[in-house]
Amino acid sequence: MITTAELYFHFLKNPIVSTDTRNISPGCIFFALKGDHFNANEFAEQAINKGASFVVIDEENYVLNEKCLLVDDVLTALQDLARHHRKQLNIPVIGLTGSNGKTTSKELINAVLAERYKTFATFGNLNNHIGVPLSILSITPEVEVAVIEMGANHQKEIELLCTIAQPTHGIITNVGMAHLDGFGGFEGVKKGKAELYAYLKETNGYTFMNRDNPYLLEMSSKADLNKLIYYGTENGNTIKGNLKSSDPFIEVEWTNHEVSSAVKTNLTGSYNFENILAAICIGDFFDMNPEEINNGLANYEPKNNRSQLTKTENNTVICDFYNANPSSMSAALNNIAVLTADKKTAILGDMFELGPESATQHELIAKQAADSGLDQIILIGKFFYAYKDAFKGLFFETPAEAANYLQQNKIAHNLILLKGSRGMKLESLLQYL
Repeated sequence: MITTAELYFHFLKNPIVSTDTRNISPGCIFFALKGDHFNANEFAEQAINKGASFVVIDEENYVLNEKCLLVDDVLTALQDLARHHRKQLNIPVIGLTGSNGKTTSKELINAVLAERYKTFATFGNLNNHIGVPLSILSITPEVEVAVIEMGANHQKEIELLCTIAQPTHGIITNVGMAHLDGFGGFEGVKKGKAELYAYLKETNGYTFMNRDNPYLLEMSSKADLNKLIYYGTENGNTIKGNLKSSDPFIEVEWTNHEVSSAVKTNLTGSYNFENILAAICIGDFFDMNPEEINNGLANYEPKNNRSQLTKTENNTVICDFYNANPSSMSAALNNIAVLTADKKTAILGDMFELGPESATQHELIAKQAADSGLDQIILIGKFFYAYKDAFKGLFFETPAEAANYLQQNKIAHNLILLKGSRGMKLESLLQYL
């Protein structure tokens, strides 16, 4: 069996890691992970033939030659390698989690810090027990500060990811009605996310906190009160800000006790105001001046269908269909309700991973949509469809049925909110809008 130290020796000579034989780079190290329906040990030979320098496997019968590195468990080996690499990096690492806004906040923080520092940020949503190790192993020696996104759908997961990323600073964007099934309800969400606070307290790290959020304040008992840096809309915070405009793009005024400033962003959705304030607070903590902070925010362009404003031939669409939960869905409905437009339509898809709360939460969102005053409501998915006789709107069991309707009943000159869980694949409807 190869040790972590021996594996790290190979990694330093071949610092590219792959877990997918479809993405083999010459000279990489391939980790043969297992899943419920696959065993990548079976692809070790294929990885070598494609140019991998080494393959890490945990089944002896797949050892072919000296390029096969045998370990007890491939996933554990990957995580241990990342932990070892992290210990060699003498840099600030900002750990970030939350029910909503994780990826947008991560991108904004990175955009701000990159105005002065050589930064690394989690690519896409590589934020789980596999993604975080891959992110850590992607940090190169020239990086000065890293922003690591950490996702979770059950308790103790953030605790595990903290042992890998070993953050020196951290932020929980918010806590909401997400992954209720895995966390065991909203109280479980708060307990699970607070594992980041507990880790930072134990390791003498700094915590950034939105003082306007009562749930985060409640959870602050888990944090080191002497190393809390607050932001929010009231006096007494390190960063105080107010939402100047959000129709459709967000403008923010802010002050750090010494200098007042203002910035106009390319983000839509008033719910992103707190994500912007978080980036300002972290930039300020790392000694950046207002001009640098504002440049980072103003130049950031949202992508990946998160609060992304898209102009089609016929409509303006708020593309927010990367994911959804009751908290983010409610916020998105509140946002479109106050935006200026002649006609407004909401097209919403089912929300997943809500467990026993699913029926109640879909009913609440269906009611909010019906009462929102929008010109048209279209609800899609089996959970929403259960309320087709209870609330105003058009209901479809599948996106395909909704597509057929939209093909025959064109929507034009509307501001459209398109939002649902990733599994609903609502991007398939964009071509009809």
